[in-house]
Amino acid sequence: MTEPKSDFLRTFVDRGYLHQATDFDALDAALCKGPVTAYIGFDCTAPSLHVGSLLQIMILRHLQQSGHKPVVLMGGGTTKIGDPTGRDLSRQMLTDEMIKTNKAGIRKVFDRFLTFGDGPTDAIMVDNDDWLSGINYISFLRDFGQHFSVNRMLTFDSVRLRLEREQPLSFLEFNYMILQAYDFLELNRRMNCTLQMGGSDQWGNIINGVELGRRVDQADLYGLTSPLMTTSAGTKMGKTAQGAVWLNAEQLSPYDYWQFWRNTDDADVARFLKLFTELPLDEIARLAALEGAGINEAKKVLATEATSLAHGRDAALLAEETARTTFEQGGLGNDLPTVEIERTVLEKGIGILNLLRQAGLSASNGEARRLIQGGGARVNDEKVEDETRILDLDALNSDGVIKLTAGKKRHVIVRPV
Repeated sequence: MTEPKSDFLRTFVDRGYLHQATDFDALDAALCKGPVTAYIGFDCTAPSLHVGSLLQIMILRHLQQSGHKPVVLMGGGTTKIGDPTGRDLSRQMLTDEMIKTNKAGIRKVFDRFLTFGDGPTDAIMVDNDDWLSGINYISFLRDFGQHFSVNRMLTFDSVRLRLEREQPLSFLEFNYMILQAYDFLELNRRMNCTLQMGGSDQWGNIINGVELGRRVDQADLYGLTSPLMTTSAGTKMGKTAQGAVWLNAEQLSPYDYWQFWRNTDDADVARFLKLFTELPLDEIARLAALEGAGINEAKKVLATEATSLAHGRDAALLAEETARTTFEQGGLGNDLPTVEIERTVLEKGIGILNLLRQAGLSASNGEARRLIQGGGARVNDEKVEDETRILDLDALNSDGVIKLTAGKKRHVIVRPV
């Protein structure tokens, strides 16, 4: 691989996005000639994407900023089947209405990161249901089935791992990789899309699409993958003990999103600054060189920059100020998560275990009990010693609310209504 000449691939390499490429030098040459249309696919399995998809979103953003055209492919058709990649069990089948609702929520995410429109480098969003739903099965098998070897398909990780674990793999899911390859062919025919990108777990599916385009239409297509995102501790990005880190404010508040990035492990800060912010590389190098307490300043920068991209600068600065007020001054930040509780409930009294659970600080009474026993639960910044404690109106602080805390960094305001 030679030093890339195109702005996009230079960014792709320098910031750590590159894992594999089908023909790196030829792709680099194509990117230098003029706008290239490239796509990444996203299935509509939830009303928002989470941080596990953020790397791919950032790649599309960098693509557009480099003068190329991003295509966001919504898998309205393939969502009806389910991608077996990285899964042991089949996905739940979703109705058309559920898929439509999820797609609308996902569009909100992309509106933050990309500029949509009709210009040569404006992003567009398309749905593979537009062509998959009208497929004639017999004609499809006749025209394209001959280009896929079952022997080879069985060697792809998405299939092989399921079989090795003796987990069921339906024929429906087995067809997924054929349909994804067909998506690339359709996008090339419809809008001259010549590049598919995705995580490294999609490499086999991308190769299938590149080869299908070459065999059927003699098209020059390219594939590019990025590493699967894990933390330095080896855990998967986008998942926490409290659940998925959603990119939509309806699923996760900007404050909680900011806190997710603020809690990044020291070993991940420099890498995440490159991947998930747009700070210049020399500024990232300066932040990465900070030691001791200074690394916390780098984490705050990461949190604010990442939150600005997903929720806007104002929301990010409010989250930062809320954290400063809460943690450094011991006060109540304006952006802390808030739950409302009927005043009549407090008049009668509510158990601390129940309140911690209702506030989302524990998943069960048992978990809340262990939190208290471990010294991690506080009410209005005072440690809870008694797991049978009953809270009533007397527990309201001077602001007329109850501040609940789990551990060092999770706070919720309980407000009577």
